[in-house]
Amino acid sequence: MTAGVIAPGSVLGVLGGGQLGAMFTVAACRLGYHVAVWDPDPDAPAHRVATHSFPFSFTDQQVLTRFADLVSVVTYEWENVPVELCRALEQRKPVRPSSAILSVIQDRIAQKNFLATNGFSVPPFAALASPDQLLSTVRQVGFPALCKTATAGYDGKGQWRIPHESDIPEVEQAVLESARPDMRWIVESLVSFERELSILVVRGSDGQSCTYPMVENEHEEGILRATMVPAPGSSAVADQAAALAIQVVDRLEGVGVFCLELFHLPTGELLINEIAPRPHNSGHYTLDVCTVSQFEQQVRVICGMPLGEVRLLSPAVMLNLIGDDAVSLMKGEGCRTLLDIPGAVLHLYGKHVIRPRRKMGHVTFLGETLGLALDRAKQFRDGLASGPPASG
Repeated sequence: MTAGVIAPGSVLGVLGGGQLGAMFTVAACRLGYHVAVWDPDPDAPAHRVATHSFPFSFTDQQVLTRFADLVSVVTYEWENVPVELCRALEQRKPVRPSSAILSVIQDRIAQKNFLATNGFSVPPFAALASPDQLLSTVRQVGFPALCKTATAGYDGKGQWRIPHESDIPEVEQAVLESARPDMRWIVESLVSFERELSILVVRGSDGQSCTYPMVENEHEEGILRATMVPAPGSSAVADQAAALAIQVVDRLEGVGVFCLELFHLPTGELLINEIAPRPHNSGHYTLDVCTVSQFEQQVRVICGMPLGEVRLLSPAVMLNLIGDDAVSLMKGEGCRTLLDIPGAVLHLYGKHVIRPRRKMGHVTFLGETLGLALDRAKQFRDGLASGPPASG
């Protein structure tokens, strides 16, 4: 084996045990690796497929020692794991992406400052230190605006829309009620965009990079609902997005899988919304329609293996199953009806508790053309909208 390469048979460590951690674990096991999952939630899906399971607090120092002694390399499945934990692990084993990158990306203010300072285009933004400064801060970026917590918060959580100045008192109260010691917020302009796009980029420790096809996303209430691949439209925009993604991750000196979420403006300009330092929901299509999935790439890149081919084998539409969608699917003939649709590939995450706005699974619809995949996805969505079918 080449120096620095982590061979199959080794134990890979992953912080976080949600669906992304579970998919990473399955990909790693297929390549002959073992996986240790550390997630405080004993019901986290990845615990059920991991070789070694650590359902303990991230602050447990004894577990840190056991975990670090067991694994050859560490990665994470979401950006809200503690930076301090990654720094401590980094003293013993490689952490990819690094704790330094995590500290930039998991703080929205630090992330936006990094991007702006390095010349990358982002929506107008300003930091908010106190709820009582909300009006003056929004005036800096203009109405309409969006207030977000600087850290944590995802899928629309910890976010407040501010369409007009008259909405300030209500949002200020909501922000105040959610405040905790040392909490900060970021206020961003709600730019008028034509499309929400995203693109995956993989970068190895040798600086080699590859990008997946650009996708177009549809959100509902801040949660990704559907992804179309390849994104319709000009190939020039896709080339621009790929070049931008590589430039950003090169500047970060990142090692791993990253996703850039983008706004495509009517002028043709691309603005960076956010960066994720890990596989992304909008990249789930890669499991079913690419030669190498984003999760296998994550395994390859953290182990120093060659980057995999990113060829798209089929157009597709990925649809998230959120909250009670799972109930509709599992009652009566719901699952049978779905699987009767040609090209439908179902992924259920095995989460025991169904909650509103919680991602319970996803379906990828394949088609010889994107139009056909869209038709199949619409057929299923229309069935969801009509509610669960009656059982016979």
